[in-house]
Amino acid sequence: MTAEGAVVPEGGGALLVDKPEGPTSHDVVRWARRSLGVRRIGHTGTLDPFASGLLVLLVGPVTRLAEYLLALPKRYEARARLGIRTDTHDAKGKTVSVQDLGAELTQQQIEAELATFEGCVQQVPPQFSAKKVGGERMYKRARRGDTVRLPPVDVEIFEIRLTDFALPEIGFTMVCSSGTYVRAVARDLGDALGVGAHLTALRRTAVGGFSVDRAVPGEVLREGPLQAAHWVEPAAVVGHLRTIRVEADAALDLRQGRAIPCSEEADPGSDETEPRSGEASPGIGDPVAVIDETGLIGIAEIRNGHLAPKKILTL
Repeated sequence: MTAEGAVVPEGGGALLVDKPEGPTSHDVVRWARRSLGVRRIGHTGTLDPFASGLLVLLVGPVTRLAEYLLALPKRYEARARLGIRTDTHDAKGKTVSVQDLGAELTQQQIEAELATFEGCVQQVPPQFSAKKVGGERMYKRARRGDTVRLPPVDVEIFEIRLTDFALPEIGFTMVCSSGTYVRAVARDLGDALGVGAHLTALRRTAVGGFSVDRAVPGEVLREGPLQAAHWVEPAAVVGHLRTIRVEADAALDLRQGRAIPCSEEADPGSDETEPRSGEASPGIGDPVAVIDETGLIGIAEIRNGHLAPKKILTL
């Protein structure tokens, strides 16, 4: 049952939403549940309330595919204020120090420092974060004044570039692995420059191959109704995975929980799609998206010479 005027594809799908500044990610999920009249909705990566940009919502049976999207790289546009540190490392926090930038801070110096962040690095999560310590969210402990020594975690920054130099503010873009805190990047950049810094604006522009350019504005989602063009079909939701097309009899076996014969290099009983440029063939145990003429059947994995169903969508 859907709300009047709502368009929800049979079998569900992904909805790309451009979250405005202010609401939480859960607020956006709540808007979608009310506008669509569908309870089974989740998102694939939280945005801080002060941030805007792309949220990928999964609706209906497609929510079962969330684990295959969580690790997708994210692209951000950000602004930072140099010379001021805050307790949250963003503009919503309390100022903890103010420092003169001096006359020697140059664009070249900032670009050189940003370049050192690229690659696999260790990053200390912010005290004000959703990370759990002892079963409790860090931001709840931080609000009580508790300070916990957090160990650094491994993250990867694939690309980071200075886009604006207008001291005391700078703009930069970055593409990073899931779990990377852009606020912590601003903090660490300020510390490396010796002046401190905090994030003043943040916008997520892409998650994997999904772009905010295709997203429905959050205000439209809140008011409804939505059109069919706003949706991503289930097969495209996991379009970053290697895809194998099977015939009707093999599809029936998979839907009924039975594995089908498949070599570890190719499936002779299927019309296997060509790998994308630079994409390696799936290894043993790697997830594979399986489709037939009706669309996405679900996710399987290659084991012992067979394609074994792992998550099958209910039609």
